[in-house]
Amino acid sequence: MKKSKYTGKTREDAINQATIALQELEKDLYIKELETKSGLFSKKVEIEVATKEDVIDFIKSYLKELVQNMNLTANIEVKKREDTVTFTILSENNAILIGKNGKTLEAITTLIKQIVHKEIGTYFNMTIDIGEYKVQQQRRLESLAKRVAREVGKSKIEAKLDPMNSYERRLIHTVLADHPKVITESEGEEPNRYIVIKPKEEE
Repeated sequence: MKKSKYTGKTREDAINQATIALQELEKDLYIKELETKSGLFSKKVEIEVATKEDVIDFIKSYLKELVQNMNLTANIEVKKREDTVTFTILSENNAILIGKNGKTLEAITTLIKQIVHKEIGTYFNMTIDIGEYKVQQQRRLESLAKRVAREVGKSKIEAKLDPMNSYERRLIHTVLADHPKVITESEGEEPNRYIVIKPKEEE
């Protein structure tokens, strides 16, 4: 990953130099403090800095290399929003990259997040998708959640959903967070943790 190093008398001084040189706001930089050198009469703080574009370029390049190592070819689309960056892999072999129940996609996402965290020393908010699999999955889960919630609201009988990963469970919780007739709870142990949709107790 492309990074730049800056040295200052204080951390703030080093960051100020970085923002001027890179013409970026501090909030848009990923800063890792390398070391502080103290002499008899002086002190120097060295930082390593990556911009958001540096991180995006690194992830895009890493994904391309990862796919090539699987003897596949793919294009990587990048969509930037204020709070997250979505990387969509477009391949003629989407099924291989997605894996059964999205397991390969999940493993790729975990790997990339760990590598990026090691590189910049902090969390980078991103989503990795393959051929809009997650978009379609999200629509399917939203539809399932609303349908089961309707049934639970009418029957007053709780319903257990199939085991899901943390991303899928979070999606269900979010979709039904403000539902007037049901509440959601996660139960069970990983990797078989599941959601229970329960009727709200009448006040």
